[in-house]
Amino acid sequence: MQKGLKLSDILVTIIIALIFGLIYKLWGPLYGVVSTFGLHIEQLIYGMWFIAATVAFLIIRKPGVAILAEVAAAHGEFIFGGEWGVATLIFGLGQGLAAELIFAAFGYKRFTVLVVSFAAVASAVASIGIDYYYGYIGDLALWNLGLMVGARILGAILIAGLFAHLIVTALEKTGVTNLVRPLSKEDYHALD
Repeated sequence: MQKGLKLSDILVTIIIALIFGLIYKLWGPLYGVVSTFGLHIEQLIYGMWFIAATVAFLIIRKPGVAILAEVAAAHGEFIFGGEWGVATLIFGLGQGLAAELIFAAFGYKRFTVLVVSFAAVASAVASIGIDYYYGYIGDLALWNLGLMVGARILGAILIAGLFAHLIVTALEKTGVTNLVRPLSKEDYHALD
């Protein structure tokens, strides 16, 4: 497997990211509606904001893709009129970097649902750190903070971990990812 990103890798990553940027923009109002139910239930769907990094990495499988995808998706959300403004770009950078570090820790050679879930959790932890910096969560009682963190991590695992893995597994079966990278038996079995 060639390690460096080719122009085609970058372009495919940007297209994936822009699609997710639009999804992120459309996800914002849903997040607002779900938040009215209280007790941090909205955190269970927060994982959608981490999915660009995991899906793009599972498709391209090269260093730099996760951070590029998440930053580009954040820019896409911003360009499409996302409600959180410029802060979206900071979240995209932090979340993408966290996912990239997990993929790097596994040498960019593991594509299992467990590794992708670890990347999703890392993105969730990064987003919580950024939220703390912006002052969104600093005043929460410890039990409330624990509930929020637990729900966000669970949502990250379910959406950016399991769901992302299912999306790419389905794409693998159609053969569409063969256009981006040749599929070997070893790669295909890594998705099982």
